[in-house]
Amino acid sequence: MTAPMEAARRVADAVLYEGYLLRPYRAPAARNRMRWQFGVLVPPNYPGEPSGSVTECLLEAPGEAQLDLRLRFLHVRSRTVEREEDDGYWPVPKLTVGGRDYLSFDEATEREARAGLSLTHVTSGPRTIEVRVPGDRVIENIPGPGGERTGRVVCEHQRLDAEMRISAERLPGPYGLVRLRVEVDNTAHWERADVPREEAVRRSLVAAHLLIGVSGGAFVSLLDPPLWAEAAARQCRNRNTWPVLVGERGRRDVVLSSPIILYDHPSIDPESPGDLFDSTEIDELLTLRTLTLTEEEKREARVTDPRAAEILERAADLPPELLERLHGAIHRLEVPARTTPEDDAVIVAGVRIARGSRVRLRPGHRRTDADDMFLAGRTARVEAVFLDVDGVRHLAVTPEDDPGSDLQREQGRFLYFAPDEVEPA
Repeated sequence: MTAPMEAARRVADAVLYEGYLLRPYRAPAARNRMRWQFGVLVPPNYPGEPSGSVTECLLEAPGEAQLDLRLRFLHVRSRTVEREEDDGYWPVPKLTVGGRDYLSFDEATEREARAGLSLTHVTSGPRTIEVRVPGDRVIENIPGPGGERTGRVVCEHQRLDAEMRISAERLPGPYGLVRLRVEVDNTAHWERADVPREEAVRRSLVAAHLLIGVSGGAFVSLLDPPLWAEAAARQCRNRNTWPVLVGERGRRDVVLSSPIILYDHPSIDPESPGDLFDSTEIDELLTLRTLTLTEEEKREARVTDPRAAEILERAADLPPELLERLHGAIHRLEVPARTTPEDDAVIVAGVRIARGSRVRLRPGHRRTDADDMFLAGRTARVEAVFLDVDGVRHLAVTPEDDPGSDLQREQGRFLYFAPDEVEPA
């Protein structure tokens, strides 16, 4: 695997397991009764959710190029505990034998389908890659204290059927621009529209996403395309997925088409201690809440899923200095607007407002943050005047009565107001 693809895979793994298991990581918890929320491609006849996705992205490839496509998803594996009775085995949510608990709970297995294609092949006509994952069934007997059979655990994968259709079109112009299209569809035969969702997801591609690498070409950002590619970027149509550049900043050889909205070049925070799965929540918050679970809850979480047990052990063993790092860190100060000269200013109510001016804050109707109501009427100091790429000026301010203003000023963390949202103080 190439280094860029390996770096991209680390981010893709976070997407793959996003929402896999929700705190408090216990099977009976209400939050874990509705799992598998991201990138679920259900069988085509199952109502209410998509059965396919479409990725369209742009790449510069004046000549020949090679594509490396990887469809990655989770394959749900049912784990059903059955108690032995005189008339056979009967499913139960929980069975305790010899002081050990056995819980019914769905797991998942990582799957990946790969295809290597030349750009010439897919520009000459669509190519279809069939994805077939066979089902399997494993039975583990549960012995009693005396060796007698008291029940069993049945683990089962349902068969999955899907396909990828890859096509490409060279666009007119001098830049060698190509629009690449990848359609992913669940093609399972399904006629049971009235069954519970948990049964349908066992025949679904869960957290489905694409990693697309290119050699002999370079992808073009759809979020921030160069001027010459803006029109082509606007014409790209993506359905149930979001393609972004991934890998080190400046690299354009891998795209991650994700069911979760991301920016270009997403990365794993170096402060993160490991996977927590819980739907994009904050690591610090999840770790602290995990530590507050009762011993009974922790015991139940450990037998729910091996990944839950790993989270519990990691949280318990996390040194104080690493826990403190989760509270936040500054990696690099970036100003999202171009700075004008320090003597730049704006005129507000006939008064020149520049760095060092005092203003009274009057948040306008354009703002949607509920916390703005607490800023209305307070005085603030103007730290800088910024000019964004559209030529619109913004005032960076710090409230005068905020005890943390010195720290905010030192770190470059300001509040931003439009000139018509302040008045001279």
